[in-house]
Amino acid sequence: MTKLNGKTALVTGASRGIGAGIARRLAAEGASVAITYTKGADAAAAVVGEIEKAGGKAIAIQADAADARAVTAAVEQTVAAFGRLDILVNNAGTAIPKTFEETTIEEMDRVIDINLRGVLVTTQAALKHLPDGGRIITIGSVIGERMMTPGLVAYAATKGAVKMFTQGLAREVGPRGITVNNVQPGPIDTDLNPAAGDWAEPQIANTALKRYGHVDDIAAMVAFVAGPEASYITGANLSIDGGTNA
Repeated sequence: MTKLNGKTALVTGASRGIGAGIARRLAAEGASVAITYTKGADAAAAVVGEIEKAGGKAIAIQADAADARAVTAAVEQTVAAFGRLDILVNNAGTAIPKTFEETTIEEMDRVIDINLRGVLVTTQAALKHLPDGGRIITIGSVIGERMMTPGLVAYAATKGAVKMFTQGLAREVGPRGITVNNVQPGPIDTDLNPAAGDWAEPQIANTALKRYGHVDDIAAMVAFVAGPEASYITGANLSIDGGTNA
């Protein structure tokens, strides 16, 4: 698999879970990959090690998605390390599950700063380097379109905003051949949302397939959208959710 040979990708929040899976898949497709992380230095190093062991190129950059200077610097470090930036994957995200009435302003700010402001800042920084035909991919959520999960009101609001950001930006950068897409996972088995966890049963019940998805399901869609066969897909909200929103 070498559809992305000669390309460079930046994947934010990729020390574990969906982000790590995306980084590994893009590297397997031939891209050089930079990943950012907030605290998990060892986990990020492990992802880089896996990619290098498989013959790929990768670096890890410490950058909190809520820190505008840090994410802007991460974009510049990626370009400095690999000479270019072709693919941006805005994966970094967070949720603080609790009722909206109980959510503090500080918690709301944290969710907004990472899930929305971080996406805007990182994308703006990346656009200075993306060539014509580049790719911008954001990891949203199916509850950004249809909300069925009490306790995630602020999170859902940010993912709905990401949906509209995707559609709006696609119009602006389309003349350059840059595509902008929003990949919307449903319940995916990760350490943050395990298929055997306390929150799993109602999520499984909401799917058509009656099961969780896997990290590789999301990584496969991101790799496709990042590749040459998806050059006519832009402004799309692509749900990988086992039929949750069917």
